[in-house]
Amino acid sequence: MFGKLFICGTPIGNLEDITLRSLQTLEECDFILAEDTRHSKKLLNRYEIKTPLISYHEHNKIMREDYILELLREGKNLALITDAGMPCISDPGEDLVKLCYENGISVTTVPGATAIITGLILSGFSTRRYIFEGFLPTENTKRDEIINNFKNETRTIILYEAPHRLKKTLLNLHKILGTRKIAIIREITKRFEEVIKLNLDECADFFDGKEIRGEIVLVIEGISETDLKNIEQKKWENLSIEEHVNNYANQGMDKKDAMKLTAKDRGVSKRDIYNALITRGTSGTSNTSGANNSDNSD
Repeated sequence: MFGKLFICGTPIGNLEDITLRSLQTLEECDFILAEDTRHSKKLLNRYEIKTPLISYHEHNKIMREDYILELLREGKNLALITDAGMPCISDPGEDLVKLCYENGISVTTVPGATAIITGLILSGFSTRRYIFEGFLPTENTKRDEIINNFKNETRTIILYEAPHRLKKTLLNLHKILGTRKIAIIREITKRFEEVIKLNLDECADFFDGKEIRGEIVLVIEGISETDLKNIEQKKWENLSIEEHVNNYANQGMDKKDAMKLTAKDRGVSKRDIYNALITRGTSGTSNTSGANNSDNSD
């Protein structure tokens, strides 16, 4: 019988934020795979857990794979923990889970705290729909490319950031997203827990000259549906109706559907679009006057 891999949540700050089941699993497993063994010993010593530790992190994961698989095939049960929170989120645990499935090893989870959800709740922004991007790339072009994708994002956006990169990241976010609201949350569940709510254009002055410590969760408010609609409508202001329809037609859409989407974009009826195209065909100009005053019926 093969052993099993247990994905165990650990506290994200306060050492008392660990479940009874996690403590039992960590004590009963044959080995614990830890991101930083020195860091994990603080938690294990706090609860007098003597289970042997094996180092498993981004820089040694490939070297450790065969050894870990050998232990599991021998019937050993292994617990995987990270420095804080749930493993497999922005750490190499996801690679190990994939490896286990590929080799017929059972995987289960012992849930615990995670900074993603905790930060989202503390932000005060909408929790109904959200996206998690993790750490942004360090390379400028790739980072800006991802932030650009947030421009029209209506869902709440969650990021991780290190203290030494925070100021630069906030500047990048402001440059691309403007005055969007943001919550900067640090030291979650610890003594100096802090939730700072600002507009992005206020961040540079707020953090000027300040030393920033602790791991950070950034929660950015999504754009409102109304603002998104206004942005979408502005995209068509410089296009004639014929150009607008052709934009869809060039994507392989038939003329009827292209006209229907054009009417939806402009907030007019399909009849208005048809009439404007007919007028252009007969006069060489696109007659759009009064289009916004017509009804939206087909």
